[in-house]
Amino acid sequence: MVDVGGKPLSRRRARAAAVVRMGRDTARRLRDLPKGDAVATARVAGIMGAKRTAELIPLCHPLPLSHVAVDVAVADDRAEIVATVETVAQTGVEMEALTAAALAALTLYDMAKAIDKDLVVEHVRLLEKTKQVP
Repeated sequence: MVDVGGKPLSRRRARAAAVVRMGRDTARRLRDLPKGDAVATARVAGIMGAKRTAELIPLCHPLPLSHVAVDVAVADDRAEIVATVETVAQTGVEMEALTAAALAALTLYDMAKAIDKDLVVEHVRLLEKTKQVP
């Protein structure tokens, strides 16, 4: 692990996104699938993933997260996920934001795969990261 012990604490924020492409019928049914409400479940999975990032990614620093939000916007043939993560720490939270977005997308995939064999998870990416030094 990289030594960040000498770095000052600063407020850090990162936003990441992912897209799940699907059929129009699947998009209409995401809140009422055989496994349940996929949108709500994906939001919870993303938040849980952000909180457990250091356990999932080797050498990633465990961070005290002060805020995690996972938003899922359903369009005609896709779900667009944006995860926002904040902390006050010595290193950034982009891995937590990326993990949240990816895990939310994978959860949608898992819950909808029984009714749609053509699902595609794509465009997992960092949208922004900021640091405010006190």
